[in-house]
Amino acid sequence: MRDGLNAAAKGVPAVALVTEDFWPQGNFVATSFGMPDIPRVQLPHPTAGTGAESMRLIADKVVAEVIAALEGS
Repeated sequence: MRDGLNAAAKGVPAVALVTEDFWPQGNFVATSFGMPDIPRVQLPHPTAGTGAESMRLIADKVVAEVIAALEGS
């Protein structure tokens, strides 16, 4: 979440990738940083440490959503 916020604050197009277990915390952090509307995409939890194939499957599922968020859709 913070990486996305830091990039967006510098004018870099960003989408925060947040796992479902941390979604409420992501909302809190975004609001705390004054960016409650930063684009976010929810990932399953856990994502980290699940292996390359799992990461590939997750990426395949969310890529269209990430692109849409970057395009402002």
